[in-house]
Amino acid sequence: MAALLRHRGCLQRAGALCKVLPRLTARDFRATPGGPWSRSRGWALRSGTTNYSSSSDVTERLWSVYNHTKNQIDVTLSNSMDPDTIFANNEMCLKDIEIYGFDYDYTLAFYSSHLHTLIFNIARDILITKHRYPEGLRKYEYIPDFAVRGLHYDVQKALLMKIDAFHYIQLGTVYRGLHPVSDEEVIAMYEGTHVPLEIMSDFYGKSSHGLSMKQFMDIFSLPEMTLLSCVNDFFMSHNIDYEPVHLYKDVKEAIRDVHVKGIMYRAVEADIGKYICYGEQSHAVLKKLSALGKKMFLITNSPFDFVDRGMSFIVGRDWRDLFDIVIVQADKPSFFNDRRKPFRRVTDKGALLWDRIHRLEKGQIYKQGNLYEFLRLTGWRGNKVLYFGDHIYSDLADLTLKHGWRTGAIIPELRKEIKIMNTPEYVHMMTWLQALTGLIEHMQVHRDPASQAVVEEWIEEREAMRPQTKDIFNAQFGSLFRTYHNPTYFSRRLSRFADIYMASISCMLNYSLQHTFFPRRTPLQHESPIWPEPSSSGAAAAAAQQDQSNV
Repeated sequence: MAALLRHRGCLQRAGALCKVLPRLTARDFRATPGGPWSRSRGWALRSGTTNYSSSSDVTERLWSVYNHTKNQIDVTLSNSMDPDTIFANNEMCLKDIEIYGFDYDYTLAFYSSHLHTLIFNIARDILITKHRYPEGLRKYEYIPDFAVRGLHYDVQKALLMKIDAFHYIQLGTVYRGLHPVSDEEVIAMYEGTHVPLEIMSDFYGKSSHGLSMKQFMDIFSLPEMTLLSCVNDFFMSHNIDYEPVHLYKDVKEAIRDVHVKGIMYRAVEADIGKYICYGEQSHAVLKKLSALGKKMFLITNSPFDFVDRGMSFIVGRDWRDLFDIVIVQADKPSFFNDRRKPFRRVTDKGALLWDRIHRLEKGQIYKQGNLYEFLRLTGWRGNKVLYFGDHIYSDLADLTLKHGWRTGAIIPELRKEIKIMNTPEYVHMMTWLQALTGLIEHMQVHRDPASQAVVEEWIEEREAMRPQTKDIFNAQFGSLFRTYHNPTYFSRRLSRFADIYMASISCMLNYSLQHTFFPRRTPLQHESPIWPEPSSSGAAAAAAQQDQSNV
């Protein structure tokens, strides 16, 4: 636990280096009447008390500041972030949580990369056999590192892209098929890089009611994005005229068939050890919560046979003893909004019973239903309930906005991204990028030609570095969480709908159930970072707490 509170993000470290600039330039610059670092009045170059007058002196001094700043970056290569940390968007105390709810797929059950290959191959073959797509598509295989979650797809233009929290397209991340679209073409098609609200996806990320954008928020959507891109690539490379809207709908239907017709479920059940991983960690979390007397429930869209086979593999045949309520084929997110669907009891052999449900009993299996009836029958309301899921919209959004439950997002991609952010290469790159941005910001006030020429060189260096900050995560689309500097659209939704988020449910094993999660008070743009970083004594205190009982 001591490590958990010592962590600082790379951007915070880079921000810390930027504090070097005021200390550095206090010696090297004289403030004009606007005050220190006045954006409107700027700084006057100086040596002692004499202003530099020649352009060569100005240029030499600017490059001196540049070199001095760059030489400071190694001092920030210190603490790293633990991938098993739980991160808070909203303050939450586990002591207040009495009831824990879980989704199944990618929350309790984590899947190997074989599953995405399976989904891709089956859906590709459905396109060929059912929708009469060309046989040549069989040459395409799943590309594991092509797409990232949270991307938008323009159904009309057949373009896959990353959009930031302010609806701006990140240039360099727009793909038609398997090939990037030039920045110039993107700007021409969208008359800039902003995507108007009226063509964005709806609340759940879907393309409907005339909206031309679809957002892929589900981990299961990675094969779908890759298949869309591969089919587009085939048609373009063979000069085949096609309708992008039809292609999108056909791929969507093929992917749906993989799930709805049970093809994927049967394949996973037949070789469960190949597809499910990290089962022992999910089991340990459930046992911990059960031992401490917490109530637990499961609400999943998957069918009972599939869940039973997977949970028996993860926990054992008695897995249902851990849960007070089990609901399958819930049809989220409709489950959270549609009051019309009643619960229906399911036998162990999958038969549906017709009796009216007056209470939800432990040991029984229920299908469909709705949250309003769930709340009436259980009384489990408000912030004493914490529900975990991997889908920001289908699992968490309505619970946060309409029902007041606490929410935990499971983001498996976190582990990989944090490991990358902990590398010296990334820390060095981001620290210098932030410092260089600070230099540009503060030195741009000098309007003489010599100074402007130097600053222009810095701007060019910054622009050349920015693609590297994307490529280090994913060569096509970069980080799940950031564009070059803004949060992604995915990040914006994550911060709004999840109280806490983590790489896997196993992260709960690192915390006492008395623990309070505090969001970092990162300064707003108009605030100064006046509060101290967590001290080593605070980390030691946390370590001491962890050594105590987990009650």
